[in-house]
Amino acid sequence: MELLKYIASRLLSGITVMFGVILVIFFLFNIMPVNSARLTLGQRADVASVQAIEKEFRLHLPAARRLMLYINDLLPLSLHRLQDQDSPSYLEPDEVKYIPLLHIGSLTLVLKAPYLGKSFQNRRPVSVLIGEKIFPTAMLALSAMLFASALGIVLGTIAAVKQYSVWDNAILVLSTLGISQPAQISGLIIAMVFGYYLADYTGLGVAGSLTTLDMEGEVIVWKNLILPALALGVRPVSIITQLTRSSVLDALHQDYIRTAKAKGLSHFTVIFKHALRNALNPVVTSISGWLAALLTGAVLIESVFTYDGLGTLTINALKMFDFPVVMGCVLFVAFVFVVMNIFTDILYSLLDPRVTVKA
Repeated sequence: MELLKYIASRLLSGITVMFGVILVIFFLFNIMPVNSARLTLGQRADVASVQAIEKEFRLHLPAARRLMLYINDLLPLSLHRLQDQDSPSYLEPDEVKYIPLLHIGSLTLVLKAPYLGKSFQNRRPVSVLIGEKIFPTAMLALSAMLFASALGIVLGTIAAVKQYSVWDNAILVLSTLGISQPAQISGLIIAMVFGYYLADYTGLGVAGSLTTLDMEGEVIVWKNLILPALALGVRPVSIITQLTRSSVLDALHQDYIRTAKAKGLSHFTVIFKHALRNALNPVVTSISGWLAALLTGAVLIESVFTYDGLGTLTINALKMFDFPVVMGCVLFVAFVFVVMNIFTDILYSLLDPRVTVKA
């Protein structure tokens, strides 16, 4: 029962955070002194064309009304006028797949996926644009996290076992540098060293996307994932290294470790079967939280390596003042953040039941 109450409270907190993010994002991109309709058509567009664009994207409505309609579009259960194409709440079947549930006067309660609107520039649904770019970014974040987790745990364990040695000091210095280094600087250094100066030996380049087109269609070029993943994983590998070192050192001073040593178990068994196994709880929760954070870090890394993903989509949309796309990307990343934080909290409560009692 306590666990269910804890999960419910985390879900409620997540919904509250997402609602706050929606409000901030909406007002941030709707108080700018920019005529989005004129930017879409060009400065020489006639008045009638500008008014048509404003009506299509609801730009002629008051901000409060647009906010209500935007929230209504995002809700899985929402009210719409399905027959009136001139209504601001009308859903185009080609853009939004919905299931009518209940008619309430002139409105219909429908079940649908969250609708993020459509792009100013090409009229394509924002969810489709995000869907096309999420795979390269997800692969980049996942690869960086796997690299950071494996290397961080190994380095942190070595530093703990060799405490105060040259190995320990060197690992601490390198991890401190990794934490303090901005992602784009790490990306530039790695790109220049391994993608330019050592390109003849590594076979890697300073630029390239995960997917490309050839005579047979779209293919995946896995080597273009290596350098961006290394650059994106520099900061988390440093943090995981220091966290693992601290956790293993704490575990090595516990009574069960002294008992294991007294039984005559080998040093390897004591470290990896007893100390490391019990020290990984905080490391696991940190890794799950970092996975969402890497999605935002990928924006800078993608710009360094010309990696075509969610970050590139966001930056290009900002350059073109394509606000629906930018808002959709930000909301998507925020949603991933919230979901991963809820998952981390639930995972930690399962590993340590005392968390639910404190909550």
